[in-house]
Amino acid sequence: MTAWQIALFLLCVALATCAQNLSGFAFALILLGLAGLLELAPLADLANVATVLALANALVALRRSGRTLDVPALRDTTLGSAVGILAGVLLVGWLSSNVTLVLRVLLGLTVVACAIVVLLQATALRERSTAASFRTWGMVSGLLTGLFSTGGPPLVYHLYRQPMPLRTVRDTLVATLAASSLMRLVMVLGTGQFSANALKLCLLAAPLVFALSWWLERHPPGWSRPTVLKLVCALLLLTGVGLLVPALLQIARTGL
Repeated sequence: MTAWQIALFLLCVALATCAQNLSGFAFALILLGLAGLLELAPLADLANVATVLALANALVALRRSGRTLDVPALRDTTLGSAVGILAGVLLVGWLSSNVTLVLRVLLGLTVVACAIVVLLQATALRERSTAASFRTWGMVSGLLTGLFSTGGPPLVYHLYRQPMPLRTVRDTLVATLAASSLMRLVMVLGTGQFSANALKLCLLAAPLVFALSWWLERHPPGWSRPTVLKLVCALLLLTGVGLLVPALLQIARTGL
């Protein structure tokens, strides 16, 4: 990477970190969306960078949280995630090698869909969902985690609808995403999909992520959560469209 590309990559990391700390989600979505739009690195490498940084942040959050977990929800969601992650990791490896344009279209669609899902008003359920429901949503989240390390929004939508204490929902969500990130990391390492370039990007981004997180925790801006969510989702929608349109036009020209 050139000095200009490194500066742009760190800017993407900074924006993703701010969005994550202000809204509670979207680190991987914004990092992959913006860095993928600017073509700063292969999408597979960016997904691996997001996995490592998300896992590190989750472990820190769990250490501080006191671990008020809903164990059955964590178990059932993680079981479903494992299947989806394996499928996603295998699929992203094949697409990265064979159909890069399709991978960009999938990422663009994922970014747009996740922004819409998060903007939806999740109506609280009167009764707890079944174990099969947790596993199904876990599988959907796992597929997105395996593909792009972006499995948060489906679980945010599902878990926040459950009749659980808010603290339990948050801690269970963090623990589930940490387990998913760990499984994805093990799988990409086991299949040889974690490159030296991804490691370099992790080492480059980690100090900035932790410094910004530390600063924002101690000096949070006075923005309301609805305002932050709208700004983040608007950025996601613009990024997703920016990824989709050029890829679809190129596919139309080449007849892929």
